[in-house]
Amino acid sequence: MRTALIVGTGMDLRASGGQSVEVASPYGAAITTTTLGGEQVAILKRHGPSSNVPPHLINFRANMLALQEMGIERIIATAAVGSMRKDLPPGSLAVVEDFIDFTKRRDPSIYDRPGPKAVYTDFSVPYCPEVSEAIETAAKELDIPLAKRVTYVCVDGPRYETPAEVRMFIKWGGEVVGMTGIPEVVFARELGMCYAALAISSNFVPGVGDRPISHQEVTECVSSRCEQIYALLDRAIALIPQERSCCLPPS
Repeated sequence: MRTALIVGTGMDLRASGGQSVEVASPYGAAITTTTLGGEQVAILKRHGPSSNVPPHLINFRANMLALQEMGIERIIATAAVGSMRKDLPPGSLAVVEDFIDFTKRRDPSIYDRPGPKAVYTDFSVPYCPEVSEAIETAAKELDIPLAKRVTYVCVDGPRYETPAEVRMFIKWGGEVVGMTGIPEVVFARELGMCYAALAISSNFVPGVGDRPISHQEVTECVSSRCEQIYALLDRAIALIPQERSCCLPPS
């Protein structure tokens, strides 16, 4: 098994021959397997099997170490995001190209104790180009609209952003904001797994939209796109090259 999907708010992917798998890791995790793109893949629900774990309590280390233990090399993550662009309305899809880490209480690295040497990891290309291109090619083949690549701002949550924070994020170059992309992408790079992210615009952020944010509306917006996203991921997985030529090894 080479590929995993990490799914978040509102995502309920159909399973074909799936089963629950208990993965041995220093922290423990449960993962479902299914068939997509003509191959067996792992599906990890980042908010837990019952989708009841809030973003600030997700055990990102357990999740990523479990995927590494399974031998996963490629990851596509889905993320519901608030849009800071009027031309990226709810329901829009976009591949994430870069990120700004505005989290304050999360582990910054998978390396949580001193080792033989200090580890420093390059992030000049934050997301895997090969996996990202597979998503974009799949969208073209299936005639699924995909916005241009976006810069993702990650916050701790579970509260939504204030108008002042949104103004700051926009000045920094942020285009979408979410609560789960960090440290997933960091841990993946440190563990040598190629990681790409598909952002699903679920709402306009305060100051861009004209009404309060409802989590129910966020979930319903993402859920309404599940079938299309399922088809997109199914095709994208089939398009990911068998041999990796893009991922920098961990430092």
